[in-house]
Amino acid sequence: MRRREFITLLSGAAGWPLAARGQEAGRVYRLGSLHAAPRDAPHQVALLDELRQLGFVEGQNLTVDWKGYGLSAEQFEQHAAELVNSRVDVIVAGGDAAVRAAQRATSSIPILALTDDMVGQGFVRSLAKPGENTTGVTILASELDGKRQEILIEAVPGVRRIAALADTHTTTPSRLTGLEDAARARGVALSIHRVAQREEIASAIDAAKAADAGALNVLASALLFNNRKIIFDRVATLRLPAAYQWPEMAEQGGLIGYGPLIVQLYRDIMSRQLAKLLRGIKPADLPVEQPTRFELVINLRAAKGIGHEVPPPLVLRADKVIE
Repeated sequence: MRRREFITLLSGAAGWPLAARGQEAGRVYRLGSLHAAPRDAPHQVALLDELRQLGFVEGQNLTVDWKGYGLSAEQFEQHAAELVNSRVDVIVAGGDAAVRAAQRATSSIPILALTDDMVGQGFVRSLAKPGENTTGVTILASELDGKRQEILIEAVPGVRRIAALADTHTTTPSRLTGLEDAARARGVALSIHRVAQREEIASAIDAAKAADAGALNVLASALLFNNRKIIFDRVATLRLPAAYQWPEMAEQGGLIGYGPLIVQLYRDIMSRQLAKLLRGIKPADLPVEQPTRFELVINLRAAKGIGHEVPPPLVLRADKVIE
């Protein structure tokens, strides 16, 4: 072998450990899923694209449970049991209802979760030492719901009453009390409208408008995120300014989005954690991570559609403005 060919071979080998370290030759890894989001959702696509870069390729050494996408909350329990019976290597779960179903189904198969408050909901013992078989990403829902409320009050100058749309399976009573207290401190009354399933969302928004709310805070929830089209359409009809948990939601038609980028969390954090779990790292030894990057996106097209003018100082603070 000539020297140049040998050097080229060595430089190519430098990338091998990324794809192969800790993986068993000839083994096919089985990935289970519990998600309300469809399989072609951008964050789900980003997760599998990045996992491929880390050496796990569907059709080669990875099988993906495609039946586990686009599920309703009522379907999570049955599908979780099916995943356990099929002996998948890892279950990826998005949102509180999915994580609860996975934890009820197994105490041994690793669960990788992305949800609102991993510690507060009792899914893990602590961020640094999750314990048991669950780890993943916690998205600081309590703090961010409050921050979005502040932004919303600023976005609607002089507002005296706002509403919160809350998922009963996700938002705790103590968090709602905290939001009420924070609004009251700003001289604003907060009405709370709870939903437990998709069919209740539109009527809850109607009730918020009937309660004379001048704006709507759509609280962190997998249920509300995955039914965002219903919310976008209803608030547009009612000409109701609204804020959402993911910046991408403003890019897709909402007025204001503030928080971490869901695609970035799945691509950069969840994929790395998932690769470690597939390679045999125990969930108890893999700390729960939190987002570190947050963006404010304001959709001025959506504002124009409901006849609302967002104050210029708030627009200037936005990381992205859609015009």
